[in-house]
Amino acid sequence: MSRLLSVTPPDTAVHGAARTDDGGLVRHDALLDALADAVLVVDSGQRIRYANAAAQELFSAGRSSLNSAPLADFIPADSPITAIITQAARSGGQVAGHDLSLDTPRTGPHDLSVAVTPLNAGPSSGEVLVVQLRESGLGRELDRHTLRRGASRSVAGFFELLAHEVRNPLAGMRGAAQLLAQRLDGGVMQGNEVDLAHLIRDEVDRVTALVDRMAAFTDDTIAERQPVNVHEVLDHVLRLVAVTAAPGVRLETHYDPSLPLVHGRRDQLVQAVLNLVKNALEALPASGGRVRLSTAFRTGVRMVRPDGGSDTLPICIAVEDDGPGVPADLQSHLFEPFVSARAGGSGLGLALVAKVVDDHGGQVRFTSRPRHTVFEMFLPATPSAASRHGAIQ
Repeated sequence: MSRLLSVTPPDTAVHGAARTDDGGLVRHDALLDALADAVLVVDSGQRIRYANAAAQELFSAGRSSLNSAPLADFIPADSPITAIITQAARSGGQVAGHDLSLDTPRTGPHDLSVAVTPLNAGPSSGEVLVVQLRESGLGRELDRHTLRRGASRSVAGFFELLAHEVRNPLAGMRGAAQLLAQRLDGGVMQGNEVDLAHLIRDEVDRVTALVDRMAAFTDDTIAERQPVNVHEVLDHVLRLVAVTAAPGVRLETHYDPSLPLVHGRRDQLVQAVLNLVKNALEALPASGGRVRLSTAFRTGVRMVRPDGGSDTLPICIAVEDDGPGVPADLQSHLFEPFVSARAGGSGLGLALVAKVVDDHGGQVRFTSRPRHTVFEMFLPATPSAASRHGAIQ
């Protein structure tokens, strides 16, 4: 069993950022880059003096672009976050806020908890502000992840029993339907008898396919995992859906070409991505729309192992669509079995996605609002590939 590591002691981040070697410049890069929270150091003129790796990811900008840049270039002047930073500078004390919205072209939509602490960085630089930004939904996501995993595991035993008990009578029913249909060749069957035989066969095939999908929840195989190129997985999925995509649908890609390999099972990853893409396509209006597959190397997401260690999840696969969004009343239950936002849906597709990602030691998240829904799969890299990528970065 694993859980998302999301708690970072605020005092550790703040005091680590305050420790300087030359009167103001932060030198604890390695420590701060290991934090899941975004950390900025802002001077009295509201210019950014330092940004850790999580902040670079949040603002989609490199350290060189952030350093010495006006804060207003990345956080709007009318943002409630800017108001908290200003208040902390005036009061000289720590100011915090929760569930604050930040939505810019660089960041996309985020709900953040913010803590701003004024610190004296030394005689040559005066007072600076340490700004710590944390996703407000991270703790809630941990709870949802735990509930999803428990639900999928508890239902797996039921699916296994159901598959075993149902397959045998289904096979007998299909065999009988085939024998009835074969009598057509001899002219014995007529009219609605033929239709009934075909109806039995088709319905048996439909139920068999449903049982096969449910049986996927009982597959706990961890052997035969190999390094997998996720771009090959995504390209394969695109080939599968391109032939059936409705007119007016645009399939787009945006890949990080230096992404490390995933240690996993290619067939399971194909199924998980295929489920996400099919859901995205089905969510689009009849007039068409856009589905975008992208990959990125992300820092700051970790999973804790049963032995107390932790694994980073740097590989992010995202499936984005501009459909109407997930209904608000379903969002907290979306990965549970038999929950579907689509009329006639089985509610097994996203539950299977959650199980596959969990079996790979990863995490799946989503954000949704009208015309912008994104599902993200965070996965671990193979150790050697991850270290090489880190060196390149």
